[in-house]
Amino acid sequence: MARSTTLSRLDRLEMITALAKSGEPLTIGDIAMELGVSSRTASRDIEILRDRGLPIEADRGRGGGVRLQRNWGVGRLSLNYTEAVDLLISLAAAEQSGSPLFMAQLGGVRRKLVASFSPAMAFKINDIKSRIRIGKSAPAHLLSQYRAPAVEIVGTLHQAFLDRSAISITYTTVAGEESQRIIEPHYLLLSSPIWYVLAWDELRQDVRTFRCDRITSLVTAPDRTFRLRAIGDFQTSLEGIDNI
Repeated sequence: MARSTTLSRLDRLEMITALAKSGEPLTIGDIAMELGVSSRTASRDIEILRDRGLPIEADRGRGGGVRLQRNWGVGRLSLNYTEAVDLLISLAAAEQSGSPLFMAQLGGVRRKLVASFSPAMAFKINDIKSRIRIGKSAPAHLLSQYRAPAVEIVGTLHQAFLDRSAISITYTTVAGEESQRIIEPHYLLLSSPIWYVLAWDELRQDVRTFRCDRITSLVTAPDRTFRLRAIGDFQTSLEGIDNI
């Protein structure tokens, strides 16, 4: 039961909501085990969610089944800042791909999503969108060298990008040379499927472009934030990007 000490009620409610929406068959006992709490606590949390309007049905007893009402639809979608940015970036990349299959309505989906944001959230999202660039697809000779970057590196880089925090990286060049850098991740560029960071490099005291999949380690420096530079400052760093 040690896990129950690390999960707040808010965290538990979010997890129960996600489990209920998954469509998988669940019992109160399953949920209690997943959360590391007693069945009584799980039942109380489910009752709170019902009071908040989530149409959860639960049978009585320890082994009672838990499910959403069959006629429950998508309704309102609640996303946090990071999730909203991820989704909008994915939509933008899909739109730019030019594929007509299953993608005809992406523009409308994106507009509806943006329209659902609060003014404060919309302002933050627009700021981030202005820092994401979608370019042409990567040339074939780069694809043979490409390996998807590690999930933990992507997550840390993403957060530093959102927070405008400097990061310390270990970077490997195309020639296999390794170096330590401290960079400011100002913009991201997708040359599908390869992502690049358009950054200020403290070592070179100049702008540089780094391939995300060539970053082998990364540590944030949250106390070292930066002021965003104009995108025009990075034009020279994009020269020869097809050979990086």
